Amino acid sequence: MTIRPRRSVLYMPGSNARAIEKAKSLPVDGVILDLEDAVAPDAKAAARQQVADAVAAGGFGPRELVIRTNAISSPWFADDITAVIQAKPDAVLIPKIETAQQLELVGQRLLDGHADLRIRVWAMIETPRAIFNIEELGHAAADSETRLSCFVLGTNDLAKETRARQVPGRAPMLAWLSMAVMAAHAGGIDVLDGVYNDIANADGFLRECEQGRDFGFDGKTLIHPNQIAPCNTVFSPAPDEVAQARAMIAEFAKPENKGKGVVQIGGRMVERMHAEMAGRTVAIAEGIAARQG
Repeated sequence: MTIRPRRSVLYMPGSNARAIEKAKSLPVDGVILDLEDAVAPDAKAAARQQVADAVAAGGFGPRELVIRTNAISSPWFADDITAVIQAKPDAVLIPKIETAQQLELVGQRLLDGHADLRIRVWAMIETPRAIFNIEELGHAAADSETRLSCFVLGTNDLAKETRARQVPGRAPMLAWLSMAVMAAHAGGIDVLDGVYNDIANADGFLRECEQGRDFGFDGKTLIHPNQIAPCNTVFSPAPDEVAQARAMIAEFAKPENKGKGVVQIGGRMVERMHAEMAGRTVAIAEGIAARQG
């Protein structure tokens, strides 16, 4: 099992050349070069060219490189997707996805443009309609032509659209977060938690990272480099967790246990499904170690 870590994924404004250059040295798993919210309308064209040039030039090392386009309904989307096809990032992040038909449209645009098959599609989940359709959206990953590989929660937009308050603990959003996680993993794709706005509140950020991890998110989107280190720590398996996972896998691999559904390890009864979960823990740890070189 090979897993690409997506613990920390940092938004960078596509109009800021210095920020794009800085991203090449940050200890982050992924970078989203943003052409949408972070770029004013009169700067869209220049930002698009700057981002396309930066991606094509490379130099980002093992960091997963993603371009966030403007929404499908916007006047900039056609040029954005053309630039994505030419630049060949790891993925394209599409805002305001609400239906499987939109994902099919994106997949068709990539196909028509002869886009590199390695370019994946990430979908922003940031509207009430997306939450209502979340099972359908997760199921769309089964259609290889959609290229769907990740959901990204847009919690600020969800708050705006629903008038929900963004309070510590995120009680108004808990059902939506759970639904997105279940739909993503039912579809076999990753899901990233939304951003944390109060960059000065380190304790609050840490608690939200831990909450997201416990919910089953694969990582978190970030808005400031200071958030990277604590986010990476929270979404990385602890050394003792990895050691226990390896021990569990080894126990089930013993000849006398190969046909068993349950074994006893350290006084605990452990089911084979726990060994499968342990395999993922080890794969994540190995992916992190490989990324760090």
